Amino acid sequence: MAETKEASSSEMSLKDQGNEFFKSGKYLKAAALYTQAIKKDPSNPTLYSNRAAALLQLDKLNKALDDADMTIKLKPQWEKGHFRRGCILEALKRYDDALASFQIASQYNPQSQEVSKKIKKINQLAKDSKRAQEVENMRSNVDMAKHLDTLKHELSEKYGSEESWKDKLSFLVETMETAVKSWHETSSVDARVYFLPDKEKTQTDKYPPIVNIDKAFETPETHSSCFSFLRQYAEESFSQAACLVTAKNIIAYPQVWKGQGSRKWKHAQNDGFFVQLESPSLRKLWFIPSSNEKGQTLCRDPEVLDIGSHEVVPRLFKEKTTRA
Repeated sequence: MAETKEASSSEMSLKDQGNEFFKSGKYLKAAALYTQAIKKDPSNPTLYSNRAAALLQLDKLNKALDDADMTIKLKPQWEKGHFRRGCILEALKRYDDALASFQIASQYNPQSQEVSKKIKKINQLAKDSKRAQEVENMRSNVDMAKHLDTLKHELSEKYGSEESWKDKLSFLVETMETAVKSWHETSSVDARVYFLPDKEKTQTDKYPPIVNIDKAFETPETHSSCFSFLRQYAEESFSQAACLVTAKNIIAYPQVWKGQGSRKWKHAQNDGFFVQLESPSLRKLWFIPSSNEKGQTLCRDPEVLDIGSHEVVPRLFKEKTTRA
């Protein structure tokens, strides 16, 4: 609320009129009257404080901040000037600066409940803002490779040749990161199998590297039919590896997350999606859980699953136990 203390009779009239307009929500008229009063008494801190309050309501934040600063300059030890400045900085989402202003206001008026509430609120807003920025950074800077160090060793053992296993790792990382970015943007992924073609043998015009499988999980029959097709596709296309991506919420069959016996599903009802890597020498399965935080969809770290218990589709490639 704008201040209503009186000074001279001329100023008092303009200020009081401004206060009445402020109370009725007519902030533009209030600001105009405070401006007229300031012209008559340019060294009165109350007038700048009142105009700052009106400008804040009008969302003219930079001008409001100038008035709050002038209020403090004219009357440095007045709680209201620092409080007003804190409110404007809060609106600007400059929470650290706002907190500093409210803390100064509290020094000059420790009994103010209004100031105490603001300090508590700003502390929480600052924490929320920091966490929201962290979430946004995680959403923007997707780096799946950092979660696959163990896989590098397994691939190296299975394939020996660095060129061979690095191709497969890059293929998996790119597929995972594409899926995560899609999930962040739409909270969904397309049910697909991505194939890694053989540069010399695969006829990519005949065998595109992406196969849609959105109907594969509706019934045991569609699942079996899809698996048979994918296995034949992998063989005839001479693909070196395949990577299946599908959202958990479209799987009616098989319900892989239910687990078997003591190997229970560890992710409760979490939303998310599966990524299953298939190659002749190595099979791996991950679940990437999802949550909603600070109004944003956020993928959590990938969780390695027991593929023997939770495979989304059976083995696609004929098994090889020796290095390529």
